Amino acid sequence: MPTSDKFRDECGVVAIHAHPEAEKLAYLGLHALQHRGQESAGIVTSDGEHLRQHKAMGLVADIFGGQVLASLRGILAIGHTRYSTAGDSALLNAQPIMVQSNKGAIAIAHNGNLVNAGAIRAKLEGQGSIFQTNSDTEVLVHLIALSREETLPDAIADSLRRVEGAFSLVMISRDRIFAARDPRGFRPLAMGRIPATTGEKKDTVVFASETCAFDLIGAVYERDVKPGELVIVGPEGISSRFYAPSPALSSCIFEQVYFSRPDSVIFGRSVDLSRDNMGRQLAREAPVDADIVVPVPDSGNTAAIGYAAESGIPFRLGLIRNHYIGRTFIEPEQSVRDFGVKLKLNAVHSLLDGKRVILVDDSIVRGTTSRKIVRMIRHAGASQVHMRISCPPTIAPCYYGVDTPSRRELIAANKSIEEIRQFIGADSLAYLSLEGLKKACGDGESTTYCSACYTGKYPTKIDVEEILPVTAAR
Repeated sequence: MPTSDKFRDECGVVAIHAHPEAEKLAYLGLHALQHRGQESAGIVTSDGEHLRQHKAMGLVADIFGGQVLASLRGILAIGHTRYSTAGDSALLNAQPIMVQSNKGAIAIAHNGNLVNAGAIRAKLEGQGSIFQTNSDTEVLVHLIALSREETLPDAIADSLRRVEGAFSLVMISRDRIFAARDPRGFRPLAMGRIPATTGEKKDTVVFASETCAFDLIGAVYERDVKPGELVIVGPEGISSRFYAPSPALSSCIFEQVYFSRPDSVIFGRSVDLSRDNMGRQLAREAPVDADIVVPVPDSGNTAAIGYAAESGIPFRLGLIRNHYIGRTFIEPEQSVRDFGVKLKLNAVHSLLDGKRVILVDDSIVRGTTSRKIVRMIRHAGASQVHMRISCPPTIAPCYYGVDTPSRRELIAANKSIEEIRQFIGADSLAYLSLEGLKKACGDGESTTYCSACYTGKYPTKIDVEEILPVTAAR
């Protein structure tokens, strides 16, 4: 039973070069990126000669036990943790995807969505290519294998020029790690380094979707992989090339709003800082008389702290999240109202009873979860519930690697703010303005953001019929 109507990002990727326990570092990196995907995970390693892989459905800790990691012993590794779209949760789509090509064995892990994958796949199938998955990532694998370029780096660059959309990816060959981002920089990908210790020959170079993975493995963040850049790490060291010119940057602003962990640096900016700014700006734009500010945990926490600090209204943890929900549970035969939300969240009655509550969340998607949470707050005795959202109304689906509902399922695309307020049962409802969000995230400083989900104006040409035949399995 779903307990949330939130957006979901599709995956997290990690890569390790030149470490005697690369498989363990990849495993730890995936642990730190588990929030980006809980459906499946996989690791591919190289001992310098041969590639080995293991992937399965489930959580990282459940998949990679001691014996599994021992079987993956290597000095290079890439890893992937995935969240699938509905109907797409299957082992065949788990990543990394590994193939044998005329350029040797390679494996790839990808975060994003290729908006022209359907057209490319149809053309390749017409030429005799056989696909094993319904993942857009496999399109890249085929393009690399079929490229007429003589070297693997040239084949990768050639293939990346042929695809359009959002991608941050890592690849592994026998003795090299590759990392690349799309020219518009939709999805994050950071580069770091673990300094060599006594007795080791060289530093370990690492890549990850978020810098929080570096903290766990002792790596130091150096920089982001640049939009349109292909970084190659091999026996000869680190080299970089730009396979395509970078047009206007379109980094996903929802990484700052929701996806990324607050302890990460994304697009060169602290996520915690951005979310605190969102809350402060929201308090300036939409003040209300109340007794306490309560976040919807966990994604609403930092914005609520900012709102409380700016407004002077006390911050209280009036909702407690259960972090230990398993993949299955027993629901009472006698239906319990709002059971799914109650399984995940519980109200602190002593804090909420008789209070005028400002409830801060990062977004409202379909509105069903918000409605249940407002009802829970009222049931706990709150006299008023004022909903505040730290981003603008979401009116359009995303085609760049975010699993968003269709426009007809997005409540803000079909109802006015007043109608949404009535639907969720709040005393008042206000969203952060688009201008306020961009200001809070430092738009124009280290990057320029894509805000298509709030405007319906996409930075690339979108042909929905072309996108639909291939399910992105990031």
